Amino acid sequence: MGYEPSADELRHLNRCAELAAEALEGADEPFGSVLVAASGDVLFEDRNRTAGGDQTRHPEFEIARWAAANMAPAERAAATVFTSGEHCPMCSAAHAWVGLGRIVYIMSSRQLVELRAELGAPAAPVNAIPVQEVAPGVPVDGPVAALEATMRELHTRACA
Repeated sequence: MGYEPSADELRHLNRCAELAAEALEGADEPFGSVLVAASGDVLFEDRNRTAGGDQTRHPEFEIARWAAANMAPAERAAATVFTSGEHCPMCSAAHAWVGLGRIVYIMSSRQLVELRAELGAPAAPVNAIPVQEVAPGVPVDGPVAALEATMRELHTRACA
């Protein structure tokens, strides 16, 4: 069971996949995220930047930092974060602490854990916990089957 995004949402999710591909090209893990205002305007986007050794440089965490510094609380609550992969526990907590609104993700944490196991990749150092278990007040939609193959291919390349 997945989420069927609207045409506008799919456009933002495609951008997340593009950012994830850019991350992979930059020797980072393939994750990308976009922050969209209630008006539909893209406010901020980023990709994983962990190759330098700082494993907190996830795009979802950067979005939370940016939003806290640049948006009023009501604007944050009305915004949506589109992302290539479901937030990890660190990013889920940051998202909730700064009061961001809805999350729409392409691939769930469970899907990613299963794929990495299939590929023989090492497990992450932090358990994959669904966003709603970390931040129960955050509305979440996903996974998005239409882009799953794209993300599977990027993660497969990352594990090679």
